[in-house]
Amino acid sequence: MHIIVCIKSVIIKPEYSGSVRSSEFSELNPFDRQALEMAFLLKESLEKGTVTVISMGPKEISFAIYEAMAMGADRGVLVCDPSISGSDTLATSTILASAIKKLSPFDLVLFGTRTFDSDTGHVGPQTATLLDIPLITYAQKIKLSGGFANVERTMDGIKESFEVELPGAFTIHHMANIPRDIGLLGIKESFDEKLITVWNLNDLNLSQDSVGKRGSPTIVLSVKKVTKDRKCEFINGKPEEQVQKLIDKLIEKGLLV
Repeated sequence: MHIIVCIKSVIIKPEYSGSVRSSEFSELNPFDRQALEMAFLLKESLEKGTVTVISMGPKEISFAIYEAMAMGADRGVLVCDPSISGSDTLATSTILASAIKKLSPFDLVLFGTRTFDSDTGHVGPQTATLLDIPLITYAQKIKLSGGFANVERTMDGIKESFEVELPGAFTIHHMANIPRDIGLLGIKESFDEKLITVWNLNDLNLSQDSVGKRGSPTIVLSVKKVTKDRKCEFINGKPEEQVQKLIDKLIEKGLLV
C-alpha cells in the first residue's frame, strides 16, 4: 500500500508574506495535518505500507517535509526548481501530478481540504483530474478493503457514503481526526534516518512553459487584510425618543424607507 500525501509550507502571518520562506516565518499547512494523520491511520490499520509526502518550493521549506516525516511519513520528495516560482493552483497541480506519476505505483493520494494562506481548495481536485483518478472531497472516514476505499463524509447535514476503486484521491476534512504529536525520537529519526529526494523540472519531464507564471492562467494581483470600521453610538432619552432617533438614523443611512 503506497499512500502519497501532498503538503505545503505556508507563511504564518500575512505581514510576513514578503519574507524569505524559513522555519522562522513558515509552518506546515495546518489543514495538511489531518491528511497526514489519515495516512498514518490507514497504514497502521493494514500493518504495512509506505507513506510518501510531496511538497514544492525552495529548499528552505524542507523543514515542513521533515516535520511530516517526524510525524511518521517514510519518505519525502521536494520539487525544487527556479521556474516553478509564481505557479498558480493549476500549474501547482500539474507539477504535483507529474511527481505523483513518477512515484507510481500508488494507491491513495491525500490532500488537506485547503491551505492556510490561499484558501482556494483547488489543488486536490485539479491534481486528481490530471491523474484521471476518482476524487472524494471532505472525507472524514476511510476504510480499505480489497482494492476499494469505503468513504464517509457529512455535507450540509447529510451523511454520504461512497465506494471508490483505487487508486483514488481524497481531500481530508479538517475535523476528521486529531493529528498526533511529534516526539523527540521522531524528530531525531526524521533528520538522521530519513531522506528527502529533490527533483527539478527535467526529472518530471515538464517544460518551463507549463509551470510558474508562464504556465499559470491566473495571477494573484494583491492580498489585503480586510478591516472593518465599526463605531458604537449611544442614543439617550426616553424610550419613545430613542426609538424615533433610531428610525431617523436608519432613514438617514438609507437602511429604512
